[in-house]
Amino acid sequence: MTDTTERPDPVFVHPSADVEEGAQVGDGTKVWHLAHIRSSARIGAGCVIGRNVYVDAGVTVGDLVKIQNNVSVYQGVTIEDEVFVGPCAVFTNDLRPRAQNPDWTVTPTLVRRGASIGANATLVCGVEIGEHAMVAAGAVVTRDVAPYQLVAGNPARPKGWVDEKGEVVSRDVTSPRRPD
Repeated sequence: MTDTTERPDPVFVHPSADVEEGAQVGDGTKVWHLAHIRSSARIGAGCVIGRNVYVDAGVTVGDLVKIQNNVSVYQGVTIEDEVFVGPCAVFTNDLRPRAQNPDWTVTPTLVRRGASIGANATLVCGVEIGEHAMVAAGAVVTRDVAPYQLVAGNPARPKGWVDEKGEVVSRDVTSPRRPD
């Protein structure tokens, strides 16, 4: 008799990576060289966590997310399904950073489903990146980004609109009218 039950792909953790006890890593996820996943972090299924990626305690990463090399995802960041985070992108979680601050609180950041964050982009905490939005390489995001919006520059400004594949569909900075 043939077993037709599909088995999920196993989690792969490179021997040089550190996945702390209590961290949850979904089926089929690959955690590469020197990555560090803290306790209470939750990584979904089918993700790729690149070299030297740091995922802090309490962070949630959805399914089918790709986080490229040298990205730190700090406490307070939530990344939904199918998000791309380019190499060396930076997330912050403190609006008023000081080496010593007894009143410090985490300021949350949310990256919605299907969004793309370009290489070397910086997201100042407290922003929401909308579904399928695209943040250009090197952008400094200080405000929310609308769904399907393309932003670039320092500070990031609207540059147009993209579709679910990331193709530019309009260079108008105001929202294109959607067909009824």
